[in-house]
Amino acid sequence: MGKAMFYHLTHSTLEATARTLLLRALDQGWRVALRGRDPAVLERLDMALWTDDKAGFLPHGLAGGPHDADQPVLLTTEDHAPNGACCVMAVDRAPITPGEVAGLERLWVLFDGQDETAVQNARGDWKAMTTAGVLAEYWSEEGGRWEKKAQSGS
Repeated sequence: MGKAMFYHLTHSTLEATARTLLLRALDQGWRVALRGRDPAVLERLDMALWTDDKAGFLPHGLAGGPHDADQPVLLTTEDHAPNGACCVMAVDRAPITPGEVAGLERLWVLFDGQDETAVQNARGDWKAMTTAGVLAEYWSEEGGRWEKKAQSGS
C-alpha cells in the first residue's frame, strides 16, 4: 500500500514544489500522473516544467498527445493515465480517493494555503484518507522550510 503526502504550500510555488517532488520520483524510477482539474493550470505547469529550471530537464507531456504512454510524467485531467503511473500528484483540488492509494507508491496532494477552498478540500481529503486507514503525512512550510506536522495510518 502506498502513502498519501499532503503539502500545504505557503511559501513555495506549486511549480517549484511539483518540480522537486517529480525529480525525486523520477530518481526512484517511478512514473507519475500529475492530475489537475483545469487544463489551463496544467498548461501553466507544463510551461514551467519546460522553462523554470535551467539546471535540468524534466521529461513530461500534456495528455492528449500521440506519446502519452511513453511519458514518465503525464499532466492530465483524467483519473486514469496511460503512462503506467505508480504515483499521482493531485493539484488544483483534483479528485482523489483512498482506494486508489493501495495501487500507488505515492499520492501527493499539493494545495495552496492562501486559497481557503483548497485548504478545506485538502482537509476533506485528509479525513477521507485517514478514516480509511491510509498512511498519510501532512507537510507544512509555515516556518519557512518543510516540516512533517502530522502522520496517520498504519
